[in-house]
Amino acid sequence: MFNHPKMRFVYCGIDSHKDTHTAVILNCFCERLAEITFKNIPCEFEAFLNKANRHKSNDLSIIFGLEDVSAYGRNLAVFLHSKGFSVKHVNSSLVAHERNSMNTLNKSDDYDAECAARVLINRFDALPEFNPYDKFWTLSKLVRRRNSLVKTGMSLKNHLHDYIMQHYPSYKKWFPTIESKSSLAFFGKYPSPAKLEGITETDIVELFQKESKHSFYKDKKAKLILECVRKDGYTKTDHQEFIDEMIISTVKELKSVIAETKEVEKLIREFLPKFGYKLQSMRGIDDIAAANLINEIGDIERFPTAAKLSKYAGISPVSYSSGKTDLQFANERGNRKLHGILFKISVTLCNTGGRHKRITNPIFYDYYQRKISEGKTSKQALKCVQRRLVNIIFSMMKNKTEYQNPPTRKLED
Repeated sequence: MFNHPKMRFVYCGIDSHKDTHTAVILNCFCERLAEITFKNIPCEFEAFLNKANRHKSNDLSIIFGLEDVSAYGRNLAVFLHSKGFSVKHVNSSLVAHERNSMNTLNKSDDYDAECAARVLINRFDALPEFNPYDKFWTLSKLVRRRNSLVKTGMSLKNHLHDYIMQHYPSYKKWFPTIESKSSLAFFGKYPSPAKLEGITETDIVELFQKESKHSFYKDKKAKLILECVRKDGYTKTDHQEFIDEMIISTVKELKSVIAETKEVEKLIREFLPKFGYKLQSMRGIDDIAAANLINEIGDIERFPTAAKLSKYAGISPVSYSSGKTDLQFANERGNRKLHGILFKISVTLCNTGGRHKRITNPIFYDYYQRKISEGKTSKQALKCVQRRLVNIIFSMMKNKTEYQNPPTRKLED
């Protein structure tokens, strides 16, 4: 009866939103069968499914394509999956490409849903199947929360630096990092030099000792602060009391963000063992880097080979061939976040650290130097390191094995 496998289905594209979802059902010839709008409430999902089933014959099945399966559309995707339906993730960029390919520009919820259904038909075999792995979804939320906190903390540090530089131009001489406990305690209590009137070195040392158990160089630091304040001269501005209050407020908020970031990082460390991966066994990959890798890669079983993972990360070159021309270019697409994570790890593996300049990973370091001696640029050599790193990470995740770190060695002068 059916001359083609696609004729066995009707295709339902869904445009997900916070309050409502819009679904458009097409047959295999892209003819619109129905449009359904329903609330984004679990109790409404069963009624939607009943309406959708009315627009197909008994010998046809429905395939659902959702533009969003991780935020507003996740509950619906989980519901449909639990009912045994095939649910595909239709990437929003594919929907946008389908929408922009038309002669006239049209942007509405029902049209986006129709475009999602069209992509579902055209890319039926290529679209990824939704899989409600709660642990991957939970990790993504933890990583996203940490990234948000880090971004907020960076913004607050920039604001604090802007305020502090006006009053303490030389503050980096005694506080190399503005977010340290001693730094925040000092600026929270003495937001401007005017607050230091009558303050002695002993007072500052006592403040430092309350924030940190280490007493190393605290006397020298207190002395240096007072000397630099005297040398910098008069830095008071009009309405100084309001500026001081802004600094104190920023310090309080930054302290809170730093504490919250540590709490989320603790949750990430406690959650990572659920995956069984041992990425942290490689020197240069800490808990946060491992969490970011797992979050971007997802289920490793969806990559049959390391080459596929490398291509997904945008590391493998892309070929451009026509006739006798066969060229290769750097892949500027792929998952750029994953590419950036692998790049940072590669740099760490090829670096030296500590006072004795010990090589972090001699195997990767020698490999990098060999590529440089072959005439490759630093960027090209690091790309080769990334490719080798992908092979190792792929094997570690597939087999859940540890990495045997080679002994470090001192960099030869």
